[in-house]
Amino acid sequence: MDKSTLAWALGVALVLSSAAAISGVLDPDCTAEKAAKSTAMKATVGVGGRCSPKEAAADMTKDAVGIEDKGPIEKRRDDDGAAKKATKAIRH
Repeated sequence: MDKSTLAWALGVALVLSSAAAISGVLDPDCTAEKAAKSTAMKATVGVGGRCSPKEAAADMTKDAVGIEDKGPIEKRRDDDGAAKKATKAIRH
């Protein structure tokens, strides 16, 4: 393997690993504790986390009531009901 191929492979590996390292949950499950830590960090350091008191209240209310966040794929599957009908037809 020549040096240019090795350097290229190393660069690709570095880009892929750094992208995986900085990616995180887009919508974290916020709690009152996480919101308090985020607010305290923002007050002292100037940069806080992704959980605000408003987001924590919304997430905790959804958890208490039993509402689940669904993405567009899950919503579509629930709307047409075709998968459930097919499953019932196979079982019977």
